[in-house]
Amino acid sequence: MNLQLTGHHLEITPALRDYLTSKLAKVSNHFDHVIDVKVTMSVEKLAQKVEATLHVPGNDLHAECQDENMYSAIDMLTDKLDRQVLRHKEKNSDHHKANGAVKHQNVE
Repeated sequence: MNLQLTGHHLEITPALRDYLTSKLAKVSNHFDHVIDVKVTMSVEKLAQKVEATLHVPGNDLHAECQDENMYSAIDMLTDKLDRQVLRHKEKNSDHHKANGAVKHQNVE
């Protein structure tokens, strides 16, 4: 998983980088086909904003969160991304059974 961090009006400290990578590890534990992640952190007056785009095979997942504290915004963002990844994983899984249909069963 490639991680690209960008800061607007904000310097990304090693503590923020480590916190974000540890939280995104939870997302990659549920779905290990994440190609890359682009995260943008910004500060607008009193609001701390975090946006992320995950590139997975067949889809791009986007989420953004805003809070007074950057760490809580990262927490909310990873929760949203985790839900989206689980939903994407469920949609792509094969729900059809191999020989479950009546037309595929042998008649004796």
